[in-house]
Amino acid sequence: MKLAIIGTGYVGLGVGACLADLGHQVACVDVDRAKIAKLKKGIPTIYEEHLPEMLKKNLAAGKIRFTTSLSDGIRDAAAIFIAVGTPQDKNGKADLKYVLQVARDLGKNLKDYKVIVDKSTVPIGTGKLVRAEIERNYKGEFDVVSNPEFQREGTAINDFLYPDRIVLGFENPKSAAIKIMREIYAKFKAPLVITNLESAEMIKYAANSFLAVKISFINEIANIADDYEADVKMVARGMGLDSRIGDKFLEPGPGYGGSCFPKDVAALYHFASAGGYWFNLLEAVMKINKHQREIVVAKIKNILGGRLKNKKIAVLGLAFKPNTDDIRESPAIDIINLLLKRGAKIKAYDPIAAENVRKVLGKKIVYAKDPYACAAGADLLLIATDWPEFKKLNLAKIKKLLKTPKIVDSRNIFEPEEMKAKGFEYIGIGR
Repeated sequence: MKLAIIGTGYVGLGVGACLADLGHQVACVDVDRAKIAKLKKGIPTIYEEHLPEMLKKNLAAGKIRFTTSLSDGIRDAAAIFIAVGTPQDKNGKADLKYVLQVARDLGKNLKDYKVIVDKSTVPIGTGKLVRAEIERNYKGEFDVVSNPEFQREGTAINDFLYPDRIVLGFENPKSAAIKIMREIYAKFKAPLVITNLESAEMIKYAANSFLAVKISFINEIANIADDYEADVKMVARGMGLDSRIGDKFLEPGPGYGGSCFPKDVAALYHFASAGGYWFNLLEAVMKINKHQREIVVAKIKNILGGRLKNKKIAVLGLAFKPNTDDIRESPAIDIINLLLKRGAKIKAYDPIAAENVRKVLGKKIVYAKDPYACAAGADLLLIATDWPEFKKLNLAKIKKLLKTPKIVDSRNIFEPEEMKAKGFEYIGIGR
């Protein structure tokens, strides 16, 4: 089937590459000429496992192409996926300006029946807004579908190809779009959740917000465990073995980050408020998550004897999680900013996200070429992102390089007793 993807960011590029890999003919459209020029050469513009080879293979096979022309990209497409950003505005609400601009542009370019698919994460009611914007300039037939993505950065390709479920929301139960969407996803064995537009739009926000609740809950348990000599890892394991709870998203740390959880929790909270409902639970979750950064800073200050001014702190990890170069809402960046405000001096290392951080922090911090250069001469080492390579560090070498062998492990990648046996003054989260 011929398909169009509008937007080639973290969602759109991965979706386009995967749909092409499944045998569809995909045209990806973006207004960023520099980005499109790179993609035409098979150069990924984001870091994502398996994407480079998938992109190269499908470009060579003629299954995927890239263009800056909307009219060219959508001309022969049966379905058009809107996959542009929905950032938070200054009040925390989802900003739909990019989605609605695409809808307006589609209205000016549609010539015949198309299925318009909202792939971006959008608040309840957006499907109707998209229809209204298109209808300003196009009076022909089309259908709007909500098909939220559930892809995690770093594992987005695998998540798309092997989903837990596929959610499809339609304007009416007899929509012609149902047959087209079923055909697009015909090769998948995952359950299809077929519902109305509003329910599909709500599912994504509800899912991400619930996961944020789990993370915040286990962080609160970890903070209590610190006061009572309990081991939060064992607590989480005991909880997770309960089939009603499950063991996923029960890993304590510096709080959640990234482009999804913070934005989606805030958006759900705000559109609940707009409907007259005060979402107390999510308000607490947002406060807990913000405070968790302060908890990490307090641990650093405590282990350094109560002083942060002029202390040299080595930070390992800058991305909001491993296997991505995304630093949006990264706990590491928030913690660094808090430390800088308190007079600390920061040297940091990340395998792939350092260049993105330079654009944000510039010369406020020093960027190291590897973990060992980062640790050299530091008063303390902070594990801020749990990159797999950090678990394989030569700890004897790290100990020699540090000015004082102090580690705050905000990701609990090491075992406390083992670290103490190696001569480190070590603090984890809830351990």
